[in-house]
Amino acid sequence: MGNAKRSERDVEENRREGAAVPDPEVLEKAQRRRFPAEYKLRILKEADACTEPGEIGALLRREGLYASHLSVWKRQREEGSLSALGPKKRGRRAKPMNPLSRRVEELERETQRLKGKLKQAETIIEVQKKVSEILRLESENSQNEGSE
Repeated sequence: MGNAKRSERDVEENRREGAAVPDPEVLEKAQRRRFPAEYKLRILKEADACTEPGEIGALLRREGLYASHLSVWKRQREEGSLSALGPKKRGRRAKPMNPLSRRVEELERETQRLKGKLKQAETIIEVQKKVSEILRLESENSQNEGSE
């Protein structure tokens, strides 16, 4: 039994010879095919025009498609024309936004702003108290010195 992988030399020979045979090596990771809506509509139109037995099979072989592609695309066309034929967004759906979450964020920002103002006001009041104590001490000292 031979080696399943083709040697690099064989691949190079095919490239140099300009071989018409496609490289049969399997890619490491298959890539999902994507079909634009215009292409889907064109293929559906061609499939609808097929009247003889075997024409649809020939169309599918020529385009490299499966019958399941046609059935899915026909269903999509019936459901909503071109918009249904466009690519669908994959992955998790976004969580619906809670209508109160925006208000909560606004209130939290306002609370933080007010806390900052309160801290600033408390600092100013403390400084004023200390200044008044210092002035009171100085005025008492000056009065005590004046009375002596």
